Amino acid sequence: MKVAPWTLVTPEMFFKALAETLQMLGVALALGSLLGIVIGTVLAVTRPGGVLQNRPVNVALGVVVNLIRSLPFIILLVAILPFTRLLVGTSIGVWAAIVPLTVMIAPYIGRLVENSLLEVPDGVIEAARSMGATPLQIIGRFMLPEARSSLILAITIASIGLIDATAVAGIVGAGGIGDLALSYGYQRYDGFAMLITCVTLILLVQGIQVLGTSIARRYRRR
Repeated sequence: MKVAPWTLVTPEMFFKALAETLQMLGVALALGSLLGIVIGTVLAVTRPGGVLQNRPVNVALGVVVNLIRSLPFIILLVAILPFTRLLVGTSIGVWAAIVPLTVMIAPYIGRLVENSLLEVPDGVIEAARSMGATPLQIIGRFMLPEARSSLILAITIASIGLIDATAVAGIVGAGGIGDLALSYGYQRYDGFAMLITCVTLILLVQGIQVLGTSIARRYRRR
């Protein structure tokens, strides 16, 4: 299909870039959420006074999380290129971007999950202990369900941050909306391409925020 006279971007190019962004977002968020929930749970329960108190584990994991979170995404992306190549066999493209996106978002979600679990009232945990629940039962049947609404909001916040990172990933040839904005909006001075990519990212952020808030509110009422 021919492009409109005011832009170099065809509809096919736009929808291909959108699909790549959604693929990066979906896969990285799913993997990052699973890892983040594990990281956050371990941080919460191994802290002093936690149900599985273990200071060495808590400190070591906290240091690793803080180290990863301290790196700007573009630096992290380049720093772990050997690891990316080892996992997916390449350092460019969508799947090569998913690796650093997951590494970036998992510790971020982990801290949010930790904060959500720390908000669980002590009375809930004490009630579980009084019923003879094991530490794993306390975590799985009491803490996580009690923090469910807060966890949904945490993942919603992380999703929005991940959208920003997928746009940055376009700089290294990962494809997606960010690559479209860079290649056409910036390098070829295509104002319409820049406009449509900005509007698309704004709509994605707004849609995810509304959906996440709605789901969290529904669980909060139960």
